Amino acid sequence: MVRYDVKTLTYFSNPEGFISTSVFAINEDKTGNLWFGTDRGVYKYDGKTFRNYNEKEGLDHINISRKSILVDRSGRIWVGTHGGVYQYDPSADSKGGQCFSLFPLLPPINVAGIMEDKNGNIWFASSDKCVFRYDGKTIINFNEKEGLGENYAGGIAQDKIGNMWFTMKNGICKFDGKTFTEYTPKDGLGGTEFWGIIIEQSGIVWITARGSTTRFDPSVPLPNPKAFTVFTSANGLTCCVQSMYQDKSGNMWWGAGQGLFRFNGNQFYQVKRNGPW
Repeated sequence: MVRYDVKTLTYFSNPEGFISTSVFAINEDKTGNLWFGTDRGVYKYDGKTFRNYNEKEGLDHINISRKSILVDRSGRIWVGTHGGVYQYDPSADSKGGQCFSLFPLLPPINVAGIMEDKNGNIWFASSDKCVFRYDGKTIINFNEKEGLGENYAGGIAQDKIGNMWFTMKNGICKFDGKTFTEYTPKDGLGGTEFWGIIIEQSGIVWITARGSTTRFDPSVPLPNPKAFTVFTSANGLTCCVQSMYQDKSGNMWWGAGQGLFRFNGNQFYQVKRNGPW
């Protein structure tokens, strides 16, 4: 694992107490602790030391799913695994007891992503039972669309006007609160096996898939091929994008199987230890 402070890179591994080599989720809680989801459970980093949480602390499933650590607006920590969703109890942790418990309102789903929308609803995408929404009291399962949420890269996003976007088995879809609108390769999406989705501050939607990454401008009325720009390895971005992120300055970052990438508006380039940043 690597931390970048705008000047240097700091590497963390076994000597610092971070044993896992596979990190699938990262988030920060209200007090500044960093939480990491790995294939060996959850790690908490307080700025000095790492602490691992696994079966002893109640995490019966220690394979944490991608993009599946959420700190909601109340400060509660949610962790998605391949066997269900867990909640963290800091009070039990301070007493040395089991501090993770299975969230009882959800079935034991294989979680593919968790996010909180602007209204405080929490959404859970699964790779086996579509998408769930929790409003603080009840759970609703949206399963009328075949393959909804069927991905492993956390395909959930929300745009500025409140529409929810999800990756599907054969594309992506937009949910306006009442109806679903699908977008598939027939409309202009590139690749197959759609995994991840992110919406820029500008409203541009990026979708990752096997073999390509697509830039989608939803403001362009369809049908129109200009709404979709498909990037492949010929554009510098290797296959198997695992994550996407937009920082506070508006820069977009892509994590792929061969490293970290940036985009200059036309071409992707790889960021190595010495940059270019």
